[in-house]
Amino acid sequence: MVLYKPYADFLAEHAVDPDKRRYAVAAEGPRHYIDIDHYGVYPFDSLPRKWNDAVAKYTEDSLYAHGIVPWWIQTMLYRLTEAFKEKNQAKILKYSAEIGHYIADAHVPLHASSNHNGQYTDQKGIHGFWESRIPELLADKEWDFFIGKAEYISNPLDFTWKRVLESAAAADTVLKFEKELSRIFPPDQKYAFEERNGVTIRQYSSAYSIRYNERMKGMVERRMRQSIFAIASFWYTAWVNAGQPDLTRLSNREFSPEDLKEFEELNAAWKSGNTKGREHE
Repeated sequence: MVLYKPYADFLAEHAVDPDKRRYAVAAEGPRHYIDIDHYGVYPFDSLPRKWNDAVAKYTEDSLYAHGIVPWWIQTMLYRLTEAFKEKNQAKILKYSAEIGHYIADAHVPLHASSNHNGQYTDQKGIHGFWESRIPELLADKEWDFFIGKAEYISNPLDFTWKRVLESAAAADTVLKFEKELSRIFPPDQKYAFEERNGVTIRQYSSAYSIRYNERMKGMVERRMRQSIFAIASFWYTAWVNAGQPDLTRLSNREFSPEDLKEFEELNAAWKSGNTKGREHE
């Protein structure tokens, strides 16, 4: 309430900075996903959970080629913890917004699959369907995001891997259920044309989206709720590990010229529309 609530708008706005950075920094893309099926079958025991062990076995280049989100979350947790130790409000808010993005990505099933946009199963577009279209239709009116208090996470790496493995296990369901629904749903009712920002676009119809959500038994809402709890708990864990500094006595309450310049550069790169690295998810 003291630190985050007054800056809710900032956190919402800058939670998408990591996506904008994909348009400016080639190394950014792999931080958002892990093609864990590249490493065998569930529970993917061939992949060491600790970064140094994984590098020793597969090399850093290979790991980056298939995504590093579970490890990158640990890097961001370290940065956030250090910002709390420094009592630097600007850094705390910046890293809080950004770590939330990566944690949320780790909760998306197709961020844990090499078939991340259905490109191998003739389901291209399913990524945005699952993580954008369904929430746009249902989140504000029907979903409940009150989840109780954050909790201290004693082993953040283990916590992260559990969530990644849940996502990996759900990926097949996401793809299978859409494929099954597509076979039985009237083809002329699967898509609809809607206006967005003055442009008419083809979109999955409301009826198709709702039916798909029902077949998944509310998976999208469930994963969103879990990601909210995880983000809050990581924020709380960073604060506790930093020694629980007094949040009413933080320094650097204004963003530096360097911070403001970075925000402008990210916006400019995003507006240019050219991602660096793997196709934007």
